[in-house]
Amino acid sequence: MRRLLPLLVAAALLAGCMQEGDGPRAGDTSSPTTEPSTGTSAAGGERTPAPIEWDDCGAVECATLDVPLDYADPDADQIELYVARTPASGDRIGALFVNPGGPGASGAEYAELLPYVLPDDITEHFDIVGVDPRGVGGSSPIDCGVSAKELYSVDSSIDSPGDEQALLDISEEYVSDCAEKYGDLLAHLGTRDVARDMDWVRAAMGDEQLSYLGFSYGTAIGQVYADLFPDRVRSMVLDGVLELGPTGLELADEQAAGFETALDRFVEHCDSGGDCEIAGHTEQAIEEVLAKAEEPGGIPAPDADRPVGPGEANLGISYALYSESLWPQLDSALADALDGDGSGMIDLADGYLGIGDFEVYFAVNCLDFAWPTGDSDAFFAAAKATAEHSPHVGEALVNDYIRCVDWPVAPEPLEAVSAPGTPPIIVISTTGDPATPYEGGVKVAEQLENGVLVTNEGEGHTVVGNGKACIDDLVAAYFVDGVVPDDGFTCE
Repeated sequence: MRRLLPLLVAAALLAGCMQEGDGPRAGDTSSPTTEPSTGTSAAGGERTPAPIEWDDCGAVECATLDVPLDYADPDADQIELYVARTPASGDRIGALFVNPGGPGASGAEYAELLPYVLPDDITEHFDIVGVDPRGVGGSSPIDCGVSAKELYSVDSSIDSPGDEQALLDISEEYVSDCAEKYGDLLAHLGTRDVARDMDWVRAAMGDEQLSYLGFSYGTAIGQVYADLFPDRVRSMVLDGVLELGPTGLELADEQAAGFETALDRFVEHCDSGGDCEIAGHTEQAIEEVLAKAEEPGGIPAPDADRPVGPGEANLGISYALYSESLWPQLDSALADALDGDGSGMIDLADGYLGIGDFEVYFAVNCLDFAWPTGDSDAFFAAAKATAEHSPHVGEALVNDYIRCVDWPVAPEPLEAVSAPGTPPIIVISTTGDPATPYEGGVKVAEQLENGVLVTNEGEGHTVVGNGKACIDDLVAAYFVDGVVPDDGFTCE
């Protein structure tokens, strides 16, 4: 299960060392009369990107620019990035780069949507800038042929040798197609290169530093950027934090526990007075729907294009756990499915499938984390072990990463970063977050040399821009005026 972007637009959404309550307001970080700072390659070489040229693209300004495919050889092949920005409405302090997560979600689209839910004080003083990560949207997109619907039409909860072989077969087809079409690109889609791309855009904009707001997987981009370019960070907020350092299977196991906990909270909500159709037998209803989906032919869905199989049932349930706002839809879909109509479950599953590009999702995860490559039995054994403590969603979630067993590029695992030399970095972690569990954010705040933990008491995945004043006011004061909250501050 991916570390998704915030689900709704309403769900968002200092130069030198800042100190608590520090003023005055930081000035504009752009340097229009000087040469832009250069991007740094992995080999340590320097190149100066051409100044970015913005076009009018309706609600936003947009641009394309060429960046090195391989930063170790910046004069060789180039790929095209797509960038969008919503300019500051008032006195500009600088650029606030944003990324909604994924991997596989469009940063450029987010730069158009997020300003509607961010505090006005932020949009007044910052250009909101989104870069489509390489391989996504307008940035040299990849398409591995096997559709997301096909990929998740098989059963990832293994009950027979047939289930196992079906999952391996479709995964092999997917991986083979990726390797055949994009063999030269796949090694250069990881988070390190995405972070370097963001710095290339910063330099092309003529800014000496950037501010950054990353959600979910976007927090990995932020951590890597801060470690690579600490002196180029003006301010940074990480919301819904992906921990770097553990193996892929370890993270999948932790995430499964997060989803199982969120499911328990949904059950408790329905069975303790929530306005639910399945109240009083919520867990039983979930288990009956999952069992019906396993039956031959699945659950009919007359208003959808396919019945509900085990893949769709698992996706639909998991998707709804990303936000409390989706709990009523999950309740209704489960009730209908018990009555023989799985259309609502398909709607939820398709909501998940429509959020981002799955090709890039696996390309990044298979590269960024260590996996037992070449050993499918290790994946299946780990999934069964996870199912012991996360029986409803755990096995399918872990087996989703079976694509990495034969990925054509060897992993280059990301390590935990401390990012020495940055200003304070705000790490927001939500106690009921299913996709990036709370404890991961606590660890990242501790690992960062200048990490500042903010605890959000609540449910769902990410919180900035959701209308919670305690969080949004804190973030606005930090970005605009450099006010740093106390480490360990809690928003209830």
